[in-house]
Amino acid sequence: MSLLWLRLFFIIVSSLVGFQVGGVYGTLSGKSLAFVGLGIGLVGALFIILLEVKMRRVSVSGLSAAVFGLIFGLIMAVLVSFALNMVPMTETLRSSLRVILMLIFCYLGMVIAMRGKDEFNLVIPYVRLSRQDVRDEIIILDTSVIIDGRIADISQTKFIEGRFIVPRFVLKELQQIADSKDGLKRNRGRRGLEILSKIQKNPQIDVRIHEDDFPDIPDVDAKLIKLAKVLDAKIFTNDFNLGKVAELQKVKILNVNELANALKPIVLPGEMLEIKVIKEGKEYNQGIGYLDDGTMVVVENGRNLLGQTIRSTVTSVLQTTAGRMIFTKPEETKRPPRR
Repeated sequence: MSLLWLRLFFIIVSSLVGFQVGGVYGTLSGKSLAFVGLGIGLVGALFIILLEVKMRRVSVSGLSAAVFGLIFGLIMAVLVSFALNMVPMTETLRSSLRVILMLIFCYLGMVIAMRGKDEFNLVIPYVRLSRQDVRDEIIILDTSVIIDGRIADISQTKFIEGRFIVPRFVLKELQQIADSKDGLKRNRGRRGLEILSKIQKNPQIDVRIHEDDFPDIPDVDAKLIKLAKVLDAKIFTNDFNLGKVAELQKVKILNVNELANALKPIVLPGEMLEIKVIKEGKEYNQGIGYLDDGTMVVVENGRNLLGQTIRSTVTSVLQTTAGRMIFTKPEETKRPPRR
């Protein structure tokens, strides 16, 4: 049932109840109040629906925290009221103090619970009735990994399974990049929105927008780490700095660059490679080439071989945080014997 039909049903029922109550009071007073009750029921229903529409941005976690704080405040007020019974005072003063204490403790309980709603996970809306041996993996997508685009291909391979979460603040950052005056940033932002739309249209991929925000945290990376802690989720990114900060705070990271490096073929010293030297290296007399997967190959004494495709022998492999570098030496050509 859609919200529109539910609201219409609520208006009709409220009007009928108002009509019935008005008729009852009209019978007792001798006046016809049925239609007055119908009008009051109709106006009351419209007011409640308007209030519900205005409260649509209230999250379930915030509402749950407020209810828990209210109950906790009531319990504390009752306990303190029991202590007041041992103090000699008039019944009027005691009743006044009970009302005051109830207001104070209920307010403090709701405020404290609302402030800590991000860590609040003990209420019924957070309890999921599911098998204990089956647990959905929650993976939060970073802005950089969405713009990168490889997430669409990786998710289709089903190597990474789980529910993809796109926080609302990440979507907002993506939109700001797409609306940037800088042409390069604008194209990157639009590409990210297209990638996100692509994976959302795939019925085999579960992608959801997460509405909760952390207004007191200005930095998007810090918000991602906070949300990952709250949801007990992993962060899918290609941002090296975000990965290191998250690891320090015990948050699991899925780095797409590390995945790409792990899938590159292993090359051992002594193997032969066929490589095209396309530019000069930073060091003296070095040439640079690339494998099909983008791995950089440094050719010693390859400066004079620019533009040529040569066979070279692997001398060493260096693994860095930025990727893998292969150092090679050109194959020695056999000179024809002198006559």
